[in-house]
Amino acid sequence: MYLIFKRIIGFILSLMALIILSPLILILIIAIKMDSPGPILFKQKRVGIHKSHFNILKFRTMYIDTPKDTPTHLLGNPDQYITKVGKFLRKTSLDELPQLINILKGDMAIIGPRPALWNQYDLIEERDKYGANDVPVGLSGWAQINGRDELEIPLKAKLDGEYVKKQGLIMDIRCIIGTIISVFKSDGVVEGGTGSLAAKEVKEID
Repeated sequence: MYLIFKRIIGFILSLMALIILSPLILILIIAIKMDSPGPILFKQKRVGIHKSHFNILKFRTMYIDTPKDTPTHLLGNPDQYITKVGKFLRKTSLDELPQLINILKGDMAIIGPRPALWNQYDLIEERDKYGANDVPVGLSGWAQINGRDELEIPLKAKLDGEYVKKQGLIMDIRCIIGTIISVFKSDGVVEGGTGSLAAKEVKEID
């Protein structure tokens, strides 16, 4: 029942957010087009619930000659691929705004494990251990507010598993509040790096 409630609330909130934020979205669209040639939106194949695939939407933050389907931390020098506007979008997480459309479509929820790239087999396999591939993926989640890019993959999957166990209205509200705080502080955003935060450094999360 909660998943049905979550879907309805996600649809309503994402629709409201798109309407309210439409002036900001228009400004960002103009800024992206003026900054560099290429499409406004970036589409990438990601893993959704039950390991189904869908195209996640983001505002484009990189030049069009950037290698495709490669996580940022695997690029030799990611800064050379990120546009000027893109740096601002990534730091503020505004590049994620188009995922409100994914939520409207039912590809994602507001809160859940962040959708892995289709070829992040190590993360997908780790999530299988905790049942984290069998819940709706989200715009933000428990792992996102507890380390984000800094988390090692086993720890990220473990945190996703904790979310699965505690999934409910209270847990989702905690994640939403934590997301707002993390965005304002730019916590866990590490361009070109991941996995620097080991389990012993986040014991207080458990």
